[in-house]
Amino acid sequence: MIMDYIRPEIRALSAYHVPSSEGLIKLDAMENPYPLPTPLQEILTSSLRSLSLNRYPDPNATLLKDEIKRVFSIHPDAAIVLGNGSDEIIQMIALAIAKPNAVVLGVDPSFVMFKMIATFVGMNYVGVPLNHDFALDKNEILSAINRHQPEVIFLAYPNNPTGNCFDEETLMAVLETSKKLVVIDEAYFPFTDHTMLSRLMQFPNLVIMRTLSKLGLAGVRLGFLVGPPDVVNQINKVRLPYNISVLDQEAALVLLKHYDLFQTQTNSIRVERIRLIQEISELNQVQLFPSEANFLLLKIDHAQDVFKRILERGILIKNLTNAHISLKDCLRVTVGSQQENTLFLNALKLALN
Repeated sequence: MIMDYIRPEIRALSAYHVPSSEGLIKLDAMENPYPLPTPLQEILTSSLRSLSLNRYPDPNATLLKDEIKRVFSIHPDAAIVLGNGSDEIIQMIALAIAKPNAVVLGVDPSFVMFKMIATFVGMNYVGVPLNHDFALDKNEILSAINRHQPEVIFLAYPNNPTGNCFDEETLMAVLETSKKLVVIDEAYFPFTDHTMLSRLMQFPNLVIMRTLSKLGLAGVRLGFLVGPPDVVNQINKVRLPYNISVLDQEAALVLLKHYDLFQTQTNSIRVERIRLIQEISELNQVQLFPSEANFLLLKIDHAQDVFKRILERGILIKNLTNAHISLKDCLRVTVGSQQENTLFLNALKLALN
């Protein structure tokens, strides 16, 4: 049979599923709800019009890398590699370090691609269970590091899908205990004041990963990894040539020059997050977990039924009840625009009643 050629662990996987959102208010994927203002659309259109689409893009994306380092105040000695979103960067890291019986360490629950990509490249994934409140137990993860000796550790900061930031002292202990690579995934950096960027270059095993998706450029698909050159330049060797298209390079370069606009938008999302937290906290049927991201995690009895009732009212959120044992009866909602959030709150209250 042709299926015999496919590795058993791949056959056992389910493909990453993205539900249709046609005709729905989309609050399931942690996207920025605000479109580009018309003047900025015109600037971008004008810039894209002059591109030579018959030519390959700059293979090193030098101008874009320089702009990223400027906008995000990256340490001048740090190296940077770009990926087609964070997913490709996770894959690059895994490809660069994969070896028989090697371990990828993360926490559970966390971003599903850490485990999936470990499986893709034939590595063993070990997830350290989070506490009941989704905090990271320092002793548990240090014990796991000593026991499994992972080649790489992935920690999302803030964590997805829980929304919380782990204790910085614990992250420092992980960096000091591990002799191998530690990847801090700061995908949700626009919505928190916590970051490990100031620690960059202080630890030879620390690299930091970010994406522009949550900032407001999900359609551009651009992520980046920064860290010590002797680490990042090795990871860059497994990057496929021309992985960032000429369109994506130019769009990101143009739009990052207007970074203040995206900061205004993400500040609005932070304000709306506060409003959602205040109103949801008044609902006795809902347990709400702290969040430093652009989404909230809710625990509700009979969450599957509540999810369906909200969907019937034209609003798509994320049903996590079957994603992990600790997420039973949990729903995740993206913080949208003021109007979207009001509609969600109304739908939630009706669904609960």
